[in-house]
Amino acid sequence: MPDTSLVARLQRDAHAEIKCQDNLKFMRKLEDESMHLIVTSPPYNIGKEYEEKISQEKYIEEQAACIAEAVRVLHPKGSICWQVGNHVQNGEIFPLDIVLYTLFKNHRLQLRNRIVWTFGHGLHCQKRFSGRHETILWFTKSDEYTFNLDPVRIPSKYPEKKHFKGPNKGKLSSNPLGKNPSDVWDIPNVKSNHVEKADHPCQFPVGLVERLVLSLTNLGDSVLDPYIGVGSSAIAALKHHRNAYGCDLDKSYIDIAWERVHQLRAGELRTRPMNKPVYDPNTKEIE
Repeated sequence: MPDTSLVARLQRDAHAEIKCQDNLKFMRKLEDESMHLIVTSPPYNIGKEYEEKISQEKYIEEQAACIAEAVRVLHPKGSICWQVGNHVQNGEIFPLDIVLYTLFKNHRLQLRNRIVWTFGHGLHCQKRFSGRHETILWFTKSDEYTFNLDPVRIPSKYPEKKHFKGPNKGKLSSNPLGKNPSDVWDIPNVKSNHVEKADHPCQFPVGLVERLVLSLTNLGDSVLDPYIGVGSSAIAALKHHRNAYGCDLDKSYIDIAWERVHQLRAGELRTRPMNKPVYDPNTKEIE
């Protein structure tokens, strides 16, 4: 029998284009207004293993160039979701959503939500409160944009609540499909015991991107991640019959991304369900 462990998988999928390439070079080959959602989490310039720490000025210049290309390829009814945390220097924090906001406004994009992503695990700080949230800036190109709330509704807290007066007295007052998840999302980050954990220090949870894919795109639309890492945004797009595009400079991450795509196609990829409640030891809910 041949040793199939040495057989390299083809880096190809009918609905995915994922390359080890500089993001400007990758995006410049994409057609104008061809992407319906651009969702990413760029490096925070804090010296992680996948980035070279540079001056804040140069970091902003690089982000400005990437954002300019993203705006060019964004569909008129499309959305950009830039997920960021803090740059930290000499113990002082610089919130990158505030630092980068002007770059998007320079292109006349419109901010629809500043989504707070909160999670329970992270580094414990000694001289300030431990950081347990990051933000997603959701911008659109125009007033006409795709927004589908029903696919991302979450269970209502009181699903049996009824109107107590007026013409609808006695009828259910909540939407039977669930409620709007609001702009604060409690989704576990990907740590060592997470079902999705791959060899990346700051991995996107698939469920976080799924909520954006389902609400901000339609079937057959195209999703781009210019800092794709190990491919969580591609997985979220492909799971829901969208086209996935992305790139990263680290070949090992791209190899992992393709391996995850193949596992998805084979029905072997494990992901945390998008709306699964966070474990609460006081109520003994199942994680």
